Amino acid sequence: MPRLSLTAASVKRLKPPPKDQVDYFDKGFPGLALRVSYGGGKSFVFFYRIGGKLRRMTLGTYPALSLADAREAWRSARQDATAGRDPARTRRNAKPATDFESVACEWLKRDQTKNRSYREAERIARRDIIPAFGQRPIDEITRRDVLDLIDNIVDRGSPIMARRVLAYVHRLFKWAVGRGIIDSNPAADLPKPGSETKRARILSDDEIIRVWNASVNLGWPFGEAIRLLLLTGARREEIGALQWAEIADRQINLSGSRTKNGDPHIIPLSPEAITIVEGLPRVANSKFVFTTTGNTPISGWSRAKAALDEESDIADTWRIHDLRRTVATGLQRLGFALQVIEAVLGHVSGSRAGVVGIYQRHSFDAEKRAALEAWGAHVLCLCRNG
Repeated sequence: MPRLSLTAASVKRLKPPPKDQVDYFDKGFPGLALRVSYGGGKSFVFFYRIGGKLRRMTLGTYPALSLADAREAWRSARQDATAGRDPARTRRNAKPATDFESVACEWLKRDQTKNRSYREAERIARRDIIPAFGQRPIDEITRRDVLDLIDNIVDRGSPIMARRVLAYVHRLFKWAVGRGIIDSNPAADLPKPGSETKRARILSDDEIIRVWNASVNLGWPFGEAIRLLLLTGARREEIGALQWAEIADRQINLSGSRTKNGDPHIIPLSPEAITIVEGLPRVANSKFVFTTTGNTPISGWSRAKAALDEESDIADTWRIHDLRRTVATGLQRLGFALQVIEAVLGHVSGSRAGVVGIYQRHSFDAEKRAALEAWGAHVLCLCRNG
């Protein structure tokens, strides 16, 4: 529980943790904390005791609620708690639950939790949508307000994210209309801020060789992490935050909390991948495989990618995520079935979605191992002969 003398600048500057959330307690304001979540969301919370039991209430979401306003809300809530009154109950009785933040939280709970994309919806809502409207009455939010939100995201250079935000905002307001909370949807029929183009970039055999050799020169920890990404097809976060406890029996065992779709995922390790893992240094008393601090996973991927680009001298632009697409395409060229490739990637889409996914429960563990071992041998052959 870190304690800081919070300022407006430090609240804005605090970075999200790699997972879960961190509470930064405000010195001089007992029980007041800024909660920073892994998805980037920030909110002010108040911890207090009623009848000897520790309780927590959310004062509001940053930046809709400023530090100064949070401290004012803290004073009122603490006064209630000191007098033996539950400030959360006082607040509920004083304010109807039709402010935008309350409705948005209810929408996430009732409309989104069963969707495979729930984590993405929650991340976008708490990072982009809720901070924009905060405690405003939801029935006062206009079409112009929604357009301003979308335009601001486009102006920061993120038209694709703006499109996704609009989709979630539209669904949220549509749900609120259906629940009788508002009469009309201010996001209805708004123009979309641009088309979302799916990337099709894969690395050629020559580029695979260049990236592999450049990663060797890049060294610990990003060089080894890059090579594991290329050998496994895993997501960057899955390898970047890999823990020693997740490696056993020649495979990586990820729980649902560590995967994008929320399902457990097994990634078999080829002999080439095992060689890399066995050669990794271990930071004393750290649970993380790739770490420079011992307490947190590696960060600074953009700097590592820039160094990798300079070392590999690949002319055309590519992204770390393109390694995952390269593995999928390579397995297809090696003759593996689509179902196996999707299982390797941990996808629940395409051939494994819908009715087929409900009744087809085969894990494909043996097929996944065969595929990644064939891919590892292929990559090693390329790099030896390249």
